[in-house]
Amino acid sequence: MPISPAVLQNFPLLREVPQETLLRLSSIMTERTFARREIMIRKGEPGNVLGFLVEGRLQGVDFTVDGREVGLYFVEPNDYFGELSVIDGLPRPEFVIAIGRSRVVTLPRDEARSLLVSTPTIAQLVTERLARRLRVVAAQRTLLGVPNPAQRVCAQLIQLSIGAADGKAVIVHAPTHQEIAIMINTSRETVTRVFQVLQARGILRREGNQWQVADVGYLNDVAEGRKEPPKAS
Repeated sequence: MPISPAVLQNFPLLREVPQETLLRLSSIMTERTFARREIMIRKGEPGNVLGFLVEGRLQGVDFTVDGREVGLYFVEPNDYFGELSVIDGLPRPEFVIAIGRSRVVTLPRDEARSLLVSTPTIAQLVTERLARRLRVVAAQRTLLGVPNPAQRVCAQLIQLSIGAADGKAVIVHAPTHQEIAIMINTSRETVTRVFQVLQARGILRREGNQWQVADVGYLNDVAEGRKEPPKAS
């Protein structure tokens, strides 16, 4: 069954694509639903599609040499993934798993690459996203060098925070404690203990599916070693 062009227009990457092109793409794209924790992409397999997330949430992960899971990035609804292999034709560099029930549509690599080469606005968007991803990877590498796990929790919360309309910081689509743990190479129990202290001190407040950050300065001070890391009593 073809994908509706109206669905494709929700993806920022495809908003500048002419309607006739969207109609053609919709006829060759495929759709699949993934259960929670189901693997969408396996590391090392051929990168033969560009994926778009319609609903749900995905996470890029890899594993250390001793088998520990490491979280790399999240994919939110209307975002795309798998672009590296589309560009260079090499095997997938990581796993992508569904962290909630997720609906995905995919475009064959040849079509995706042709679209990238022929559409300057798409090429620019992909290039800018790759640059942002490189900056995040560099910051994450620095974060993982911090020896104290509580400091790493605070540093990760800063990286996940964005400015809200009221001038405060917010973490949207709040990751679980386990998801944060695999991002910073620590245990879920450690993350939970730090969150309990931060909530008790009023630094973090849960509102639906997001966290309100009341004191970014405190998180910065802890992350940079100017204040003692929070400890559960």
